[in-house]
Amino acid sequence: MNIRRFRKTVDAVLETLPPDLFRQLNGGILVRPEGKEDGDALIMGEYIEDPDLGSLVLLYYGSFAEALDGASAEEWEEEIEETVIHELRHHVESLAGVDYLAREEELEFLQDADGEGDDV
Repeated sequence: MNIRRFRKTVDAVLETLPPDLFRQLNGGILVRPEGKEDGDALIMGEYIEDPDLGSLVLLYYGSFAEALDGASAEEWEEEIEETVIHELRHHVESLAGVDYLAREEELEFLQDADGEGDDV
């Protein structure tokens, strides 16, 4: 999937979601062409809260391309949808003043570091 089709797929996913999920997401959802890594892990997307930029979601096309090399269009669509919903959950939890997802991610990381987590 090229980046143009990726962007169209992101737009299609966004159209299926309730508008209230985007409340106060004033920076929108942006697609970056590069990939991003954190150690050995690919970063598919991230939720950012910045005093100057506001709240936004970044999706890293290069990370998707690396992780999904040779995958079907359906697999790309599923991963895009999963990532968008994941990042929007960070946003909605931030609006609610909680951060359960970050705690879940931290626990998952610790389990993986101990060799007890599931392979994804």
